[in-house]
Amino acid sequence: MKTNTYKSTGLMLILLSLTLSVTQCSEGEGMDQLTALENEISEIDTLSKQLSEDEIRGIIFMREEEKLARDVYLYLYEMYSLGPFTNISKSEQAHMDAIKYLIDTYNLEDPVGENPEGSFQNEELQQMYDDLIVMGSKSKVDALKVGALIEEVDIIDLQHELDSIAENEDIKRVYQNLCNASENHLRAFFRVLGANNVAYEPVKLEQEIFDRIINED
Repeated sequence: MKTNTYKSTGLMLILLSLTLSVTQCSEGEGMDQLTALENEISEIDTLSKQLSEDEIRGIIFMREEEKLARDVYLYLYEMYSLGPFTNISKSEQAHMDAIKYLIDTYNLEDPVGENPEGSFQNEELQQMYDDLIVMGSKSKVDALKVGALIEEVDIIDLQHELDSIAENEDIKRVYQNLCNASENHLRAFFRVLGANNVAYEPVKLEQEIFDRIINED
């Protein structure tokens, strides 16, 4: 499957360069170039049609869910200055960028855009963010538990997409990488909680799956 990444700024530069070239060559040559560009843009527009509606919804949702993780960790780091929050928030930014790759590749509308930290289009994620901030603001231990909970939810949602929704290989590759990273994050929060004499128990994950993740090297 041929997939090309085109950002709006790139398209504008191409349009500008071709517009300028029309003044430097014959009218016929300029029109040929513009026709070629129109054909390329048409190909971009058809990329999204290669995805199912469920795959598109999943991409849009996961883009904001990864933003939620990043935004919560940044907020809690400002409150407690705990190392895991600044380190993992950087990883969550990379997760956001990976989903943005899919959005750009398949010419989808980005739900994040210029939205500030703590702001979400998805009402469910907005409520989740607000609730997690309240929970994490109670104490350092509660903040670390919030981090572990976020990673549990992320793993569940990504695994659902992998098992039941995603068929496109680009999507599956990105989701699997993100799921592996989220398992690493869950282990990190679990160990830091253990170092603070807190035995964390899973809230969302099944115990067997949780134990498998925690016990992996």
